[in-house]
Amino acid sequence: MSKIKSASDEKEVEVKDNSPIKEACEDLGVPFGCQNGICGVCTIEIVSGAENLQPLNDRETSMGCNSKKRLACQCKIKKGDIKIKF
Repeated sequence: MSKIKSASDEKEVEVKDNSPIKEACEDLGVPFGCQNGICGVCTIEIVSGAENLQPLNDRETSMGCNSKKRLACQCKIKKGDIKIKF
């Protein structure tokens, strides 16, 4: 199991390895819009653990994301923990 932690209040949610992080981010309070990677509402800053996420996908790339700025609706965690800011 992996963990996603909010940098603002240290709340954390466990997620299965190799799974999307969308639901966990919703539980942490990340706002969502389209949930399809085209609106950018769910943009999160990766404070630590960027290496524990799958590489950027095409939707994230087209939205100008990078290893520190990701779309929560599109990210998948490999294993390990990440800390986010939103």
